Amino acid sequence: MARIDKENYYLDIAGTVLERSTCMRRHYGAIIVQHDEIVSTGYNGAPRGRRNCGDLGYCTREAMKIPSGERYELCRSVHAEANAIISASRQEVLGATLYMVCRDPQTGELIPGSSSCSMCRRLIINAGISRVVIRDTDEAYRVVDVQKEWIDEDDSIPEAVR
Repeated sequence: MARIDKENYYLDIAGTVLERSTCMRRHYGAIIVQHDEIVSTGYNGAPRGRRNCGDLGYCTREAMKIPSGERYELCRSVHAEANAIISASRQEVLGATLYMVCRDPQTGELIPGSSSCSMCRRLIINAGISRVVIRDTDEAYRVVDVQKEWIDEDDSIPEAVR
């Protein structure tokens, strides 16, 4: 049996973490790795002590017909990246890599092209994470260089203003 490469090894672990997700729309799992050690994990779900969408039997954003990627403030969940970041100290995440996997909770299929939302991107930047590795298929993934792609190429500034 061939030995798995490190990126897919950590992505497989993030894929296991997402199995704890309580979101009805998307299951995300994230882990933060520093110096080849996992320092924290996170999945998307309601804040501790609050009922999640599955317990309620509905998704607020779906009930309101809010398209994917919009009006996150109405979502009951804390995102996987945010949960991983708040579970680690700043010293542990400075220069670290965040690995992320997303699956459709209905089909269990990977969702290629997934990425962090704009709020999580800001958290990742401020935490000092340097790379984000996102799974697209069972073996294919993308690597985001946070400095080059999310800081230098700031997509939060409208084209007309740049």
